[in-house]
Amino acid sequence: MGLNRAQIAPLIALLASSAIAPSALAQEAPRLATAPMATASVTARSEDQKLMLLFAHDAKRDRQLNPLQAIYRGEAADPALVAQTFTDALDRRELAAVRLSLSALSRIDRRRLSPERQISFDVFQGDKRTELEMLQPDVLALTSVRPLTHFGGLHVEFPSLVAGALPFRNEADYRAALALEKVMPKVLDQAVTKFREGLSSGVVDSRLTTSNMIAQIDALLAQKLEDSPFYAPILEFPKAVPESARPQLARAYADTILNEVYPAYRRLRNFLANEYLPAARTQPGISAMKGGAGLYRKLIKVHTSLSLDPEEVHRLGLGEVARIQREMEDVKVRLGNSGSLRQFFDVLRTDPRYHPKSREELAKGFALIARTVDAQIPHYFYKVPRTRLEIQPYPAYREKYEAGGSYNQGSADGSRPGVFFYNAYDLPSRFLTGMATLYLHEGAPGHHFQISLAQENTSLPDFQRFGGNTAFVEGWALYAETLGYSMGLYKDPMQHWGTLDDEMLRAMRLVVDTGIHAKGWSREQAIEYMLANSGMGRTDATAEVERYIAWPGQALAYKVGALTIQRLRRKAEADLGPKFDLRAFHEQVLGSGALPLPVLEAKIDRWIATSR
Repeated sequence: MGLNRAQIAPLIALLASSAIAPSALAQEAPRLATAPMATASVTARSEDQKLMLLFAHDAKRDRQLNPLQAIYRGEAADPALVAQTFTDALDRRELAAVRLSLSALSRIDRRRLSPERQISFDVFQGDKRTELEMLQPDVLALTSVRPLTHFGGLHVEFPSLVAGALPFRNEADYRAALALEKVMPKVLDQAVTKFREGLSSGVVDSRLTTSNMIAQIDALLAQKLEDSPFYAPILEFPKAVPESARPQLARAYADTILNEVYPAYRRLRNFLANEYLPAARTQPGISAMKGGAGLYRKLIKVHTSLSLDPEEVHRLGLGEVARIQREMEDVKVRLGNSGSLRQFFDVLRTDPRYHPKSREELAKGFALIARTVDAQIPHYFYKVPRTRLEIQPYPAYREKYEAGGSYNQGSADGSRPGVFFYNAYDLPSRFLTGMATLYLHEGAPGHHFQISLAQENTSLPDFQRFGGNTAFVEGWALYAETLGYSMGLYKDPMQHWGTLDDEMLRAMRLVVDTGIHAKGWSREQAIEYMLANSGMGRTDATAEVERYIAWPGQALAYKVGALTIQRLRRKAEADLGPKFDLRAFHEQVLGSGALPLPVLEAKIDRWIATSR
């Protein structure tokens, strides 16, 4: 979810620029500060207004610095701003803007804020401090020079935007999208410039990640024009586009793709293959990279919102793996197998009854699960998203390099639905057992509920509506999987096994991510660990491990976040007893956007105290 402006872009929401003059904020804040305050509530409203004004200015700067993110919010993206992607000038503007926001925040009296805005203050302050740290020159020297990876790089995200996220309602939309396609060559060339800086400084990515990027570009370039995601909007025009304009638009798109976009992709591909790959590091772990060990600890905190020692995380993972294996032993027997777990893993991989026979079987299965979950939702939530949820297979050009499923958010106004993508590539490697838990995680009530409810809540500032840390986002989705027990989805031992297998995946991530990036594990060692401790197929295990290699620390957030939410629920149940309301608890967890885990815990503690 989300776009990679640079290596740190999927890690933090980079905000603020010098495009909005600080004088506007400086002039407005004193006026609000000196307004009459007759009561404490008036004081809170006034201080809240000052804070929200600060947030509004910050959001405007954010739009100047992250124009592609506007597309996910259903807004237009300025091609001139997109063209600044992967430049030092943009980095400098981001750093200046973060400092401006922190300076303005220091003039806000947190004690005078309402409880809701105190949460906003804490989230904003924490985010800005993290951004400030990640935008320091010594950190950028390790991140900005690796602008693309095979997992979520802009070279694959932008085609997806054109094919699935940009609006194509009228002729103006088509011309706006064409303008974006025309700046992509410049952006890709600037990415090459950044890669070359890394070559000069000795900070390079792994050969594995580089080879995968080359393969992705080859797959994109191998498509005929009519099959290209860049050309997809031309295949079916809406009625609002005049018949007279359609031939000219088709020619303009074809000319741009064939003579500008594809040549830029070829330049990127040739650079990666001929110059970068020979110099890329052989070891997959980031600790093998210059400055990588220190960067890994920073990335752990970015993704989990907690300062965690890699060795402690590794031990936690080993303990969770052992616990889940004990539960697997019981379910294995219910499935009629008396052999060892390792033997049963091999049975799962080869026995046809555990695998889909067709793409249609997957489509029908997910549709049935969705209907079952929908019927249960009123027992778990007071609020549900207005945004629709659709279920689709991955497009052919992406499926080979994707995990078993993912979620693409809808627009904030609900006009574009959220999409749960499932992977139908290499059907013998897909499992029927994991369908329920996958839908709960990626669809409802996992990512779709959390993301949609946040961005539909216009009372929240933008960074709470559209931002968030990985531990909350993925922790909630993993927690959502556990609701399948009380929903009755896991009474079927096949689906019960599936949720344990998926929980095992998140536990193994604690072991494997730290193994690769802190303990020097090889790609093959990590894959074999996952095959030995779960029933996942080699294709999935390989894709997972290669994802961890490309995105250090992100995989830790799932289990860390879920364990936190589960612990807070148990705490609320114990303290409130019969007063505990699960729907109210879920509303508290989701009602303020994706909070850093310490801020979430403080919020739940206050809710428990007032609910008594």
